[in-house]
Amino acid sequence: MHNHANFVDVVISLGSNIDREQNIPEAVRLLRRHRGIDVQAVSCVFESEAVGGPEGSPAFYNAAMLACTDLSPEDLRAELRAVERVLGRERTEDKNAPRTIDLDLAYYGDVVKDFGEWQIPDPEAATAPHVAVPIADVAPDWVHPVTGSTAYDVVKTLEGAEERVKSVMAIQLSPPYAVRGPEDFDDVGEVYAPHFEALVRQQLEEIGEDPTREGLVRTPLRVAKAMDFLTSGYTTTLEEVVNNAVFDAEGAEEMVLVKDIEFYSMCEHHMLPFFGKAAVAYLPSEKIIGLSKIARITDVFARRLQVQERLTNQVADALMDILEPHGAAVVIEGKHLCMMMRGVQKQDSSMITSSMRGTFKSDARTRNEFLDLVRS
Repeated sequence: MHNHANFVDVVISLGSNIDREQNIPEAVRLLRRHRGIDVQAVSCVFESEAVGGPEGSPAFYNAAMLACTDLSPEDLRAELRAVERVLGRERTEDKNAPRTIDLDLAYYGDVVKDFGEWQIPDPEAATAPHVAVPIADVAPDWVHPVTGSTAYDVVKTLEGAEERVKSVMAIQLSPPYAVRGPEDFDDVGEVYAPHFEALVRQQLEEIGEDPTREGLVRTPLRVAKAMDFLTSGYTTTLEEVVNNAVFDAEGAEEMVLVKDIEFYSMCEHHMLPFFGKAAVAYLPSEKIIGLSKIARITDVFARRLQVQERLTNQVADALMDILEPHGAAVVIEGKHLCMMMRGVQKQDSSMITSSMRGTFKSDARTRNEFLDLVRS
């Protein structure tokens, strides 16, 4: 569950019976990328027969997502509808018609409200196995605010639920720093992100290329995978990175410095790479952190569209928030391809930025000691 006071825990239901193998994972990917939705966990994917639709309608894949958000119920529902439109969903009066994707708000904290055309909780969360079973899989202890039953208990009350809704596959949320697709970007045997790939194909056409020629036919898929990895900082939290690797300082009072941390990022002005090395230090107060976590904290902020100045400040501020040390300091030296490849085309230029917090800012001796160690 999220630790920000203004965030609310929610459960989102997903369903598809058109290109379902592609649309369920793609919906998860798009929601993970949404700035207002922090995805915590996703259920397995379950298969169930279509209910009430035309005869011979294909079976559904269904899943559920546990997330938190600071959006209102109305705004969150509107964002879910926007993702549906991206994936080609056209809502009609026939609620049982085959569809590329269904994204419904099943629970919004403990809110109970009738909005006219829809309700929270979604009535089907307590009555429909294809909705209730995935919810019980991802959030078995979620308490229905009206009945007081847990999601697990709800399923037990639905006759034949586990026989009618079968688990077929798992959607794995990648751990921090793992590639969300196969590690081999050239493994092109599948569709990865249909909407993203379509945009890349359009871009190829805009520059005068033929996206159907042999060398480019799978480029959209490779670009989607690569960009997903290179911008994975948007979907990785500091909590995931630190993962409880904060320890009692046990009398440690001297400066802790990790330098020559390699980083790779992309400038937000031209979406061209910049890269280099960072030096990160802190003066412990009561807590210390595993050394590898310092490099990973740097990656969280580097793997986004960035400017070097902001990246430097974000790493320093993250250490201050996590450790509450006497001070923190960061120096980054980077080379920017937007300057090396275009514009003034100065290949040997580099940029140095620094950020000082606490004692490193107020005490010249501490600051100079840090800078001397960085230069040595």
